[in-house]
Amino acid sequence: MTDIQSRKADHLDLAVNADVGFRDKTTLFECVHLVHDSLPELAVDGLDTRTQLFGKPLKAPLLIAGMTGGTERAGEINRALARIAAESGYAFGLGSQRPMLTRPETRSSYRVRDAAPDVVLLGNLGAVQAAQMTTAAVAELVDAVGADALCIHLNPAMELVQPEGDRSFVGCLDVLARLRRELGVPVVAKETGSGISRKVAERLRAVGVEHVDVSGAGGTSWVAVETLRTTPAARRLGELFWDWGIPTAASVLAVAPKGFQSVFATGGVSNGLEAAKALALGAHVVGIARPVLQAYERGGESGAREFLAQVERELRTAMVLVGAANLKQLREVPRIIDGRLRDWSDAWTR
Repeated sequence: MTDIQSRKADHLDLAVNADVGFRDKTTLFECVHLVHDSLPELAVDGLDTRTQLFGKPLKAPLLIAGMTGGTERAGEINRALARIAAESGYAFGLGSQRPMLTRPETRSSYRVRDAAPDVVLLGNLGAVQAAQMTTAAVAELVDAVGADALCIHLNPAMELVQPEGDRSFVGCLDVLARLRRELGVPVVAKETGSGISRKVAERLRAVGVEHVDVSGAGGTSWVAVETLRTTPAARRLGELFWDWGIPTAASVLAVAPKGFQSVFATGGVSNGLEAAKALALGAHVVGIARPVLQAYERGGESGAREFLAQVERELRTAMVLVGAANLKQLREVPRIIDGRLRDWSDAWTR
């Protein structure tokens, strides 16, 4: 197994089994309160959770967010979860396709179209790697997996703690602008667990980026994952920055007013009520990663399928209880923000 394949295997094992959550920081969805409607005049079966993503239909605004790739085990997981996403009418994201650049034998671990020919599929590549590639080379990675869009992930916190990680992030905004103009499929600017601020959202919009995944703090800490992988002598840096980042709810509040075509709320979402809160704050699609993977590891495809069905039941329950017949109405319902999230909200408006 190569170094990069070993790293991907480590990531998968740690994400499933290790204590790699944020320690003191939460998503802050507990600070979002949706106002109860005692007279919703709705039936659960009459709710409309349909939406469009990259011109394709979704039955519900849910994404199985990108987690893995590069190993045989990762390929099995990707195909199983992509199949579930397709059957359920959700979108599916691949983990970083970086191993495909140097190890052709890893390509099969990212190919899910045979299992899920109609799924809305998001590819994934690091901004640092993309900046070193021609647009044609990036397009080849997209074409190789049949992706409908490409996530360009931004992960400076993770990389700086990773022993073999990147140390320069110069040119990342430029490559997002270039790919947005030239690639031919939608480009999603995606964080990896540290969130996107209002200032960064404004910079992305200024270069024409139309899709963003906040991937905020409060769920899996990828700094923590890398901290557990590093040597004891190097752990001090990771321990210090373990909880680094903008909580997911705060990041959605920062990004939603900036006019993106689609805002993905990922990072620590674990149930349908939190998904409803994210949508009420302005998100268009909600991504869930680690809880789906853990459900799959516990119960196989049926376990993952039941977990996601429960999330959708919880989302639909919340919609009835706030009187929202569809997703547009859900984004317009009254919500109360308190605690630390109010502090973040106040900071974004200064």
